[in-house]
Amino acid sequence: MKIRILTLLAAIVTLVSCEDFLEKPPLDELTDETYWSSENNVRSFSWGFYTAYFSGYGSGYAWGDFFSGQSLNDDFGPTSPSQFRQNIPTGATSSYWTFAWVRKANIFLERIQTVPMDEEAINHWSGVARFFRAMEYHDLVKQFGDVPWYDHELDETNEEDLYRPRDPREFVMDRVLEDLQFAADNVRQVDGDPGLSVNRDVVLAFMSRIMLFEGTWQKYHEGNTEKAQSYLEAAKWAANEIISAGNYSLDNYREVFTSLNLSGNPEVILYRHYEPGLVTHALNSYNNKEPQTGVSKDAVESYLASDGLPITISPLYQGDKGIDNVMANRDGRVYGTLVTDELRLNGILSNYSTTGYATLKFLNEEIKDDPEGSSNLNYTDSPVMRYGEVLMNYAEAVVELATVGGPAMTQADLDMSINVLRDRPGVGMPHLTLVGNEPGVNGVAYDDPERDPDVPSLIWEIRRERRIELMMEGFRLDDLKRWEKLEYSDTEANEDINRGAWIDKADYPDLQSSVTLTDGETGYIIPATAAASQRRFEDPKVYLDPIPLDQITLYDEHGVTLEQNPGWEQ
Repeated sequence: MKIRILTLLAAIVTLVSCEDFLEKPPLDELTDETYWSSENNVRSFSWGFYTAYFSGYGSGYAWGDFFSGQSLNDDFGPTSPSQFRQNIPTGATSSYWTFAWVRKANIFLERIQTVPMDEEAINHWSGVARFFRAMEYHDLVKQFGDVPWYDHELDETNEEDLYRPRDPREFVMDRVLEDLQFAADNVRQVDGDPGLSVNRDVVLAFMSRIMLFEGTWQKYHEGNTEKAQSYLEAAKWAANEIISAGNYSLDNYREVFTSLNLSGNPEVILYRHYEPGLVTHALNSYNNKEPQTGVSKDAVESYLASDGLPITISPLYQGDKGIDNVMANRDGRVYGTLVTDELRLNGILSNYSTTGYATLKFLNEEIKDDPEGSSNLNYTDSPVMRYGEVLMNYAEAVVELATVGGPAMTQADLDMSINVLRDRPGVGMPHLTLVGNEPGVNGVAYDDPERDPDVPSLIWEIRRERRIELMMEGFRLDDLKRWEKLEYSDTEANEDINRGAWIDKADYPDLQSSVTLTDGETGYIIPATAAASQRRFEDPKVYLDPIPLDQITLYDEHGVTLEQNPGWEQ
């Protein structure tokens, strides 16, 4: 029975092989003094971090970071005005402004040094501990900006530690880079079950993600080209380490998201395994029998035509009147992401979409009519980190590096990243080429008329490729934040975010009266009609969350100022 990312048995024990489990001492005999006695126990402790950082499709009725009508993944259904925080929390909680996982990682790191293991094992597990510390600090910095840095177990009697002021973002992220580099240098290439355990490739893949985020944040928000270059170089290096090793390849796009067992999938670097009756989720159900918050017109129109050109300039595009026209001659990934043979409308189908455009990216047809295909009983495996993302991280890191002092992007860079994605079986898109410094297809440069004029055309096309490749996988909000482009999400400034498919009501006599169109009896579906349910971006303070009021007060009572984030001051 393999070790799998399933669920925690206790703070330090999870499901392990039957034989290993029988060898463990009774839980009531475990103490901090007795536990740290073997590498097996160290390994068991590490599993306590997995569900926190590798949630996959979540469990029960949650689905982790993937498709959600209440998120900014890329379905972009504007069904909640609270997409951006409105108020300052009065108090810290177990999930808001908490350093519990930092403390756990530091305890892990310090205890490893006391375990009777050889130096290689100590270095490996120290790398794993520092990897998880880096993961947590990335999340904290992404949410709050400046945060206090702790590199040791917090002593609850040490007031200087307890009320440590916020360290500058750049200082913290330099420490995160040090942690990730140590992990990349010391974590084993092979350890535990392939795809289910942290190894060097897992570290490198997440390093490429984290450093890409911070490098672009430093460029667009802070104007710090020195730090941007440092972090982007780290992102490029980490991605290139995986690419150049040649251990991963691309196969069927949709099978990465619908497989009952991802073991052996050539694209998957890390995944979460599910078992019927043990650990299950509900994401397959949401793509099957339930109403969906639909994919926007804006998202659908971001897919290129099959000639590699934006639909605004491609002679192959047949327009948006009818699903057959919309889906004709498009990037092959659209067929693995959206329902292409029908619009699903309220009153016509029970599993309707609020925009008419429905998704099937996460639907496994093999079990869709079984009990396990419905409710929260789904057991399709979830990718946690895949090669497709690493290829995108490489491409974006390279193109952004060229703007902050790094070398210009080359055709070789595109050929080892974007064009590998386009060569995927079932996609088969023309290669993206460089014509001077501009994007091109078949040696001819083009420029999307819909391009944001503040974004260079090559960066625009690489961002588009990222959006398509990672559609509804939980990246869009983070991407808009790091690019300083949250204004794209404003439904008043960008109407197509709050538009769906074009229909003629006369063609659908059973259509629900609640379905509103832009032009009365014909036009584009408007999923959010009430002003209160639309999304506005009006204050840049929402790029960072506020510090809870009780923490500011508590620090003040101990003679320390805890600075509030800009715009949230009272």
